[in-house]
Amino acid sequence: MNDDSWQVFNLDDVKQKLTQQTIQYLEFLNVPSMNCGLYFLPKGSTDMQAPHDEDEVYFVLGGKARMRLGDEDRAVGPGHLLYVGATTQHSFFEIEEDMTLLVMFSATPSQ
Repeated sequence: MNDDSWQVFNLDDVKQKLTQQTIQYLEFLNVPSMNCGLYFLPKGSTDMQAPHDEDEVYFVLGGKARMRLGDEDRAVGPGHLLYVGATTQHSFFEIEEDMTLLVMFSATPSQ
């Protein structure tokens, strides 16, 4: 087993690196098959994401908002797990409480 075959992260330690003052994405893992980060959206902020080229999973660690996927939207909060397919238009809005999300992106398939 080489040094890159496994890594351990403490989310509390990673969260402490967020300033929690502005919208922030903090990547803490980037390997060929995937990458992971924490996404922070302050209460009342505007999520200006563009669709991504990779499939994505969000796990809501804290906060409340609504998420729009294409023409649909729904309330999300702690414990919700959200899958967003590659190139799908999506954003968080009506952010009622500071949001902290664990974000996992899959690798883009080779062409």
